[in-house]
Amino acid sequence: MEVTEEERRQVEEQVEQLLSGKGSEVTGCDVGLEQSKPATLKKNVTYIVCAVIFNDKEEVLMVQEAKQDCYKQWYLPAGRMEVGESLEEALRREVKEEAGFDCEPITLLLIQEQGPRWIRFIFLAKVTGGTIKDLSAADQESLQASWWDRQSVLPLRGRDILRLIDCGLKYRQDPCHPVTLPVDMSCRLVVQRLVLVFTNAEDRWRCSVTSHWLTTARFFAAPGLHLPTVAAVKTHAVTWAANMVVQEAMPSAYYDHDVNTLGVFSLQHNGRQHGKTDGVCFNTLVVLAPDHVHRNEDGEKLECTVTGRPPAVENPRYVWYEVQKQTLREQLLEKTRSTSILPIHSLY
Repeated sequence: MEVTEEERRQVEEQVEQLLSGKGSEVTGCDVGLEQSKPATLKKNVTYIVCAVIFNDKEEVLMVQEAKQDCYKQWYLPAGRMEVGESLEEALRREVKEEAGFDCEPITLLLIQEQGPRWIRFIFLAKVTGGTIKDLSAADQESLQASWWDRQSVLPLRGRDILRLIDCGLKYRQDPCHPVTLPVDMSCRLVVQRLVLVFTNAEDRWRCSVTSHWLTTARFFAAPGLHLPTVAAVKTHAVTWAANMVVQEAMPSAYYDHDVNTLGVFSLQHNGRQHGKTDGVCFNTLVVLAPDHVHRNEDGEKLECTVTGRPPAVENPRYVWYEVQKQTLREQLLEKTRSTSILPIHSLY
C-alpha cells in the first residue's frame, strides 16, 4: 500500500497536534467496536478524580472520611464524577465538598485504570479560595480537612495515596512531563488512539535519529490514512489496545516484539450529554521494539536477525511509513527516550 505525500502530511500534522497536547476528533474505531458499548457514567464506566494539593510548607491537603467503612480515616480529596460534569468540574466539586477550598487544577499527574469500568484521574491542584473545613461543618462528604506534614502519625484509609503524594512532590520540584489537562472534545467510547512507533533498541537510545516508523490505518468507508484508534473492552486494561492493533496488523510478529505504552500526550473528554459523550480518548505513545531473545517451543534460544525495519504488515488495512519530517522524528525520539509524557498505569 503506497502512502501519498498528502496522506503523509495529514498524518504528521495530526501527530504534531497530539504531541503539543491538543486533541483531534474521533471519527471511528479500527478495533474493538464490536466488543464495546457507548460509555455511560454510572452504568458501564466509573471515573474517579483525586486532588494532590500542597501549601507553602509542602504539607498536603487531607480529608477525614465520614463513610462508615473507613470512618475517621484520612485520604486525599477524591470521589466519583457525576453525570454531566467535566473532569475538572468534578475535581473542583470534590475538593469544595470534602475540604472547603476552591481549587484549580495545575496538571494531571497520573492516570490509573482497571479497564474502562474504573479509571482514576490524579490531578496536581492549587487552592484559590475558600476556608478549610472543620468539624463544625462535618457532613456525609467528610468530617474535616487538615494539612498533613507527612511525618506525624495519621490513620490512612489506604497507603496507595503515598505514591500519589510523592508524584506530586516530584512534579513540583522537577516537572517530568508538560502540563496536561483534559481537552474539551466529545467521545462516545473509551478509546486509545495510538502513535505507534517502531524503533530498534539502538535507535531508541541514540541521540541522532536514523529512522522512526509510524503505523497508520485506513477506514474502508473513507479515503485517507489515520492513526489507529481502538475501543477499550471491559475484559482488558485500556492500554491493551496497542496489543490488539499489533495482533490484528502483524500477527506473525506479535510474540517477537515488545509492545510498550509509554504514556499519554493528551486526553479528550466532554461529558455534557449523558450516554453520548461520556467516553474518553487517550492519545498515547506506544513503542514497538524487537524482542532480541527468541525461543522455540522447547524454550531454547534462537538466533535472530535485527534488520532495523518494522515487521511486515499482514493486514491490508494497515501500513507503516517512515517519518520524513526531521523535527518530528527528533520529537518522537526524545519522547521515547525520556518518556516525558503523562503516565498511565494499569492496576490489573
